[in-house]
Amino acid sequence: QVQLVESGGGLVQPGGSLRLSCVASGTIFSAYPMRWYRQAPGKQRESVALISSSLTTLYTDSVKGRFTISRDNAKNTVYLQMNSLKPEDTAVYYCNVQIDLLQFWGQGTQVTVSS
Repeated sequence: QVQLVESGGGLVQPGGSLRLSCVASGTIFSAYPMRWYRQAPGKQRESVALISSSLTTLYTDSVKGRFTISRDNAKNTVYLQMNSLKPEDTAVYYCNVQIDLLQFWGQGTQVTVSS
């Protein structure tokens, strides 16, 4: 059974930084693209960043230049470094992997950007 466990969320002031981590188990981690999504109150879940098995990265426009996704296959972990945080980045952040036609999600970690 695939499991994803996120950590690293919290309360941060505008302009601050956080690093989220997602540890995967139950699968060959290195073989699959990994994604970070977020869901703000009253809004749909949106894709934030993706990192492929070959380390190609993609970002949604609103986070380009501020967020960096990375992975450590030896630790089965994907990271999301978030800098220059804005109040509109406030959301629950989820780690995701798709294996064949199945989607797997972590429990989410809350990020709140507020003064």
